Amino acid sequence: MADKTQPHDESAARLIDQRIRELGDWRGQALARIRALIKQADPEVVEEVKWRKPSNSMRGVPVWSHAGILCTGEVYKKAVKLTFAQGAALPDPAGLFNAGLDGNVRRAIDLHEGEEIDAGAFKALIRAAVALNTAKASARPVRPKKTATRA
Repeated sequence: MADKTQPHDESAARLIDQRIRELGDWRGQALARIRALIKQADPEVVEEVKWRKPSNSMRGVPVWSHAGILCTGEVYKKAVKLTFAQGAALPDPAGLFNAGLDGNVRRAIDLHEGEEIDAGAFKALIRAAVALNTAKASARPVRPKKTATRA
């Protein structure tokens, strides 16, 4: 069975570095740029590589998280797709979302060769996703730990 997740440690960062190098074209440059913007917007972001399976040559998908998934960075032949896990709940005044607009939860940004993303608007979107995730995390009820009972 394929390893579907990668722990969030330096090995995930190395896998993302390797993927960017392997691409060696505009897609690698776009992924590197997006990664840098995410880290600028949220220095506490956690990098992971998830969904490693034979259909993606065991490379997996770069994932950026903070109290839950912020976005993923999927690479296709003609696009780099940035899917925001809770995108439908995020403000997007700059209109960056251009894919998955009819979904109830996720929204995506498809970047194509030669396109530039508005750095300020993208970082604002990342910060909004962090705020949403942390608000949801703090609203979850804390369950008391079960204690052993003696019969």
